[in-house]
Amino acid sequence: MSNITIKKGMHVHLIGIGGVSMSGIAQMLLNEGCIVSGSDRSSSALTEKLVSMGITVYIGHDADNIRGCDLVVYSAAIAENNPERVRAKELEITQIDRAQMLGIIMKEYDCPICISGTHGKTTTSGMLTHIFMECGKNPTVTVGGELDIIRGNAHIGGKEFFIAEACEYHQSFLRFFPKISVITNIEADHLDYFRDLDHIIDTFRALALLTPDDGALIINGEDKNVLKAVSGIDRKIITFGIHGDFDYTIDNMTHNGYNHYTFTVCKKGNPVGKIRLCVPGVHNVYDALAAFATADYLGLDTDNICDCLYRFGGTHRRFETRGIMGGIMVVDDYAHHPTEIAATLSAARDMKYNNVWCLFQPHTYTRTYNFFDDFVKVLSESGANIIITDIYAAREADTGLVSAQQLANAIPNAVYKKTFQESAEFIKAHAKRGDIVITMGAGDVYKVGDILLSHNE
Repeated sequence: MSNITIKKGMHVHLIGIGGVSMSGIAQMLLNEGCIVSGSDRSSSALTEKLVSMGITVYIGHDADNIRGCDLVVYSAAIAENNPERVRAKELEITQIDRAQMLGIIMKEYDCPICISGTHGKTTTSGMLTHIFMECGKNPTVTVGGELDIIRGNAHIGGKEFFIAEACEYHQSFLRFFPKISVITNIEADHLDYFRDLDHIIDTFRALALLTPDDGALIINGEDKNVLKAVSGIDRKIITFGIHGDFDYTIDNMTHNGYNHYTFTVCKKGNPVGKIRLCVPGVHNVYDALAAFATADYLGLDTDNICDCLYRFGGTHRRFETRGIMGGIMVVDDYAHHPTEIAATLSAARDMKYNNVWCLFQPHTYTRTYNFFDDFVKVLSESGANIIITDIYAAREADTGLVSAQQLANAIPNAVYKKTFQESAEFIKAHAKRGDIVITMGAGDVYKVGDILLSHNE
């Protein structure tokens, strides 16, 4: 399938077009002069945006949706028995997955930059996009969250730089063609697909080997799994970290009462800039270092990089301030892995709020089962008031393996609330002025924030 060429007038149909990455691909194909259509199980802000651009979007999957198309692209959530895929096979229409399509598009750019890692890739991609946009580089972008500076999750720019958030799930990023590969960290995740941590490390190693001799690997030098993945690889390797001797590190780090960090960036031990972040948490210091190292390697002015990072306000659903309800701050965060949860709640705990309330929606049954003990540990030790709501199934079916009620029962003083309305009513009854409420998870738990804030009306 590597010989597929995207041509003007080609009709490409995307199954699962409402997904974050797929909707971005749809926009890129439209920009290339393709006829673009797609389908999804339900409408959303993303599908409505695509329709406003002239893209035909079918709500619901039906074999007739692919009529007249030349190429079918499907997301990882679309099974082979999907009626549109079945009809495409009958008609011998070429089918490729989302990652392969993105790789085909990526080949047309001079410098594709792939941001990968178990955690932090969306924020790092967002920071780098913000830097490049404000520095006038006009990159093409696809990112797993919405950014105000590009008014969404994708931006069609010039043909020099392509900034792509690169996901390891299903080894998707191995279909990409990076010139620069950034690896923020590596941990066990997506164990519904990967055999174990070694399988994940091997997959990141394969990504590193895709990076050409004239490119670069920009890696978290503190992460032992990242170091294992790149060990012995004959590529230019640039390291960053805050505890040790790396190519890019920090000095004189302080934070204000809202856990916003200020620090000096050092390159090869020499101070090269001062960064003040407006996004909370030490995990964002690592993301900023990764973005700084990448931008500096590509020749952007260091003072401009620092200024841009100061103006970066975060991506949507990453410690995103939703509003204030009766003196209670309401925040939404995408954290759904134990490490991410620990980082987010640590950042919240260090801020000037009286009490932290965390409404956690576990994401997928397999992740909840595989990391059950880890979820219990980080939530129990967080110092927050914990509320658990039902598991967001995503692509999975409930086999009875694990439940949100079981997770709540294992966490001291946690409560289980089945519905969003019940969760909102519990928070409204117990949270007080000066507290912070965090809706947390990769599903649709943010809707509880909508319910809470509707009380202000």
